[in-house]
Amino acid sequence: MSDDYSNKMTVLLVATIASFLTPFMASSVNVALPVIAEELAANALMLSWITTSFLLASAMLSVPFGRIADIYGTKRIFILGIIIFTIATLLASLSPSVEFLIFARVLQGVGSAAIFVTSLAIITHAFPPGEVGKAIGLSGSALFIGLVMGPVLGGLLTQYPGWRSIFYLIVPFGALATALVIIKLRGSEWAECKGEKLDIWGSILYAVSLLLVLTGFSAITSLIGQIMLVLGIGGIIGFVAWELRIEHPVLEMRLFFENRMFAFSNLASLINFTGTFAVVFLLSLYLQYIKGFDPRGAGLILATQTLFMAIISPIAGRLSDKYPSRILASIGMAIVTAGLIIFAFLSAETSIYLILFSLVLLGIGSAIFSAPNIHAVMNSVKRRYFGVASATISTMRIIGQTLSMGMVLVIFSVYVGAVEFNPGNYPALLQSINVAFTISALLGFVAIFASLARS
Repeated sequence: MSDDYSNKMTVLLVATIASFLTPFMASSVNVALPVIAEELAANALMLSWITTSFLLASAMLSVPFGRIADIYGTKRIFILGIIIFTIATLLASLSPSVEFLIFARVLQGVGSAAIFVTSLAIITHAFPPGEVGKAIGLSGSALFIGLVMGPVLGGLLTQYPGWRSIFYLIVPFGALATALVIIKLRGSEWAECKGEKLDIWGSILYAVSLLLVLTGFSAITSLIGQIMLVLGIGGIIGFVAWELRIEHPVLEMRLFFENRMFAFSNLASLINFTGTFAVVFLLSLYLQYIKGFDPRGAGLILATQTLFMAIISPIAGRLSDKYPSRILASIGMAIVTAGLIIFAFLSAETSIYLILFSLVLLGIGSAIFSAPNIHAVMNSVKRRYFGVASATISTMRIIGQTLSMGMVLVIFSVYVGAVEFNPGNYPALLQSINVAFTISALLGFVAIFASLARS
């Protein structure tokens, strides 16, 4: 076996483990939220922040970590990320309060940002152009397997050993990924921009502006939230202007203005995740509070979507090596939108079979959209921008996910308020879910046209 082949297989295995960890954590914790709320006395808004805090930290640091990886080494930043993520997971398992759990989730978000911006980059560096789509598809399949196993194992672990065991389970995986990189890829490192300067001020401006936008959006019903949102938007405009005029920007903004494929592929991804990420969170509450399922039953139902994502993703990755990503991704987004339309009409009497059918549509559509879309982004830039492109993909995903949860926070604050869920406010919860899925379906239509616009 050649060293090149061994390195490729190690890179794929490590990237696959990394792709599994954070989606598993996110989807398993979503199933556990009602139990966490009861044990830690968390109200509806605090419960949402357990998910949102993780996403917010990831979004703020993805772009800076992408640039840091290009300058100082992709492998080095990956190892740093996996170590932070593993330690934060252990801390989360020991949480004495909801505030401490949210703090641990922020640290998990920091580690996740470093992991995700480097895992795609090391795949693209290690594999030749004709094999990249296949490798991305396999890595994406692991991501979806994490999403599949999250609700199933999360439900079982929550119901029996308890929700803390979800976090215990992740720690050995983090240690394994770290050991593989250090031992098997000892001589490998990728730093396409070695010696260039890091744009520290741009990194700070980006992180602070994004924090203001996403936090402001989640509190948009209050005056302070509206002020934060306006300041954040102003900061992002300033960030774009700053990045266009310096020699070594943290994010190469010219790619968005000069590279149509890059720009619209990222836009489609942003809209897709904004419309779809909150699905598992909302359905977990719907199935347990409205339909009366226990965590195990809810987890098994939610696994339907991600099971089909895991099955279809490798196929979609291979297809993206042969057929236009624009067509494949647009078809996938249209299927996703059909599933979201069905969920917009959920009621207490909705058949479980209709829910399962909609989850199948979401799973198939998401897989057909995701792998070709990622391939399109990575294939549209030069090697020196692989870290930036990987970071941009990750950032679009995380910003979309954060906006999705921000949308839920706004809707909950309007219809439910900062109270713990009880049978008296279940009608308000159901109304919130209907409104959220209606907005998601509308976003799905917009994502279809964004996907078709690249050429």
